[in-house]
Amino acid sequence: MKGRYVNVLMPIVQHLSLCEVEVYRTENLALNGTVTQSSTLTTSVAKHAIDGERCGSKYYSSTSSESNPWWRLDLQDNYYIRTVIISNRGDGFPDQTNGAEIRIGNSLVNNGNNNPICAVISGLLTHSSVSYSCHGMNGRYVNVVMTGRTSYLALSEVEVYGTVHRRRTFLSLKFSSSDYSAAESDKILHQLQSVLGSNISDFNLSWTQLPKKEEEQEQEEDEGPCVKHL
Repeated sequence: MKGRYVNVLMPIVQHLSLCEVEVYRTENLALNGTVTQSSTLTTSVAKHAIDGERCGSKYYSSTSSESNPWWRLDLQDNYYIRTVIISNRGDGFPDQTNGAEIRIGNSLVNNGNNNPICAVISGLLTHSSVSYSCHGMNGRYVNVVMTGRTSYLALSEVEVYGTVHRRRTFLSLKFSSSDYSAAESDKILHQLQSVLGSNISDFNLSWTQLPKKEEEQEQEEDEGPCVKHL
């Protein structure tokens, strides 16, 4: 639906109470990613943090208690990341999430934990979520890491919102042809599209200027015998 305003209306005489209203204009990128973590506590695998269920008391990701525990999401592509939402498990233990850093970038050095920081998680309570603005940070990997601590790292849900980062590349070619008809020009584009299409997706070919026929200019000199002037 298209609109600027979002109204919640109770059409009868009644109190209207709202704990939270959240509106998203993009999909949760995390749902299509892959995840890993530094260790796994029993059955609390990394993927539970991207199962689409917030504040679960049964299913959440958790590392073992260790030094600098981390969790990493691979978005499978490069994105401008605007918002990351972290949800705490529903049975307490906010200290296993608060204090962790959210890091975003394209490097896997130190398992991605050296990438730039978006935010430090704070204010999470039992069965709650907090949203962090990353202002369009660029990256493929989203890490949550407890730096400088020996601790568990537990996450009920990690949501990531942003837009894909597309690199634009321009290819300039020069053609020399004895035939510069429209049919021949279309044939050249079709041949290029067939070749490039096997290796490159999301591209467009067009002429900025139609190919021109190179004409040989012959200069006929008819000046008679060469005369040398003194």
